[in-house]
Amino acid sequence: MKHVMTLFPEYFDSICSGCKKVEVRLNDEKRRVISVGDTIQFECLPHRERTVKVLVEELYKHETFEDLYRSIPFADMDCEGWTMTEMIDGTYEIYTPEQELKWGALGIRIRLNVEYKGTDHPPNVG
Repeated sequence: MKHVMTLFPEYFDSICSGCKKVEVRLNDEKRRVISVGDTIQFECLPHRERTVKVLVEELYKHETFEDLYRSIPFADMDCEGWTMTEMIDGTYEIYTPEQELKWGALGIRIRLNVEYKGTDHPPNVG
């Protein structure tokens, strides 16, 4: 199954460079249908002209973002050197604690696919 999600440029570029190997989302209705082996097309905000496709390799489902962050190395989320407080505070800039309570947290381990569009060069996947 193919899914489409949007990302802010900083996070999009992190995935394209191969630094970000786990994407974090709410485990809401849209994300609950994702399965290992599915593809996700990430589109870079605001215009969604740059895209990259990834393969879903593993899913991490947790009640809270803190539990999720305790189970995954920060480096896999391209957040090496961050503190737990910085991780949680950064997440709450995007999602509310109420949304977290309702849906829980989801980590999506991804692998870059070869399809990439929108810049002069492909991502560094080497």
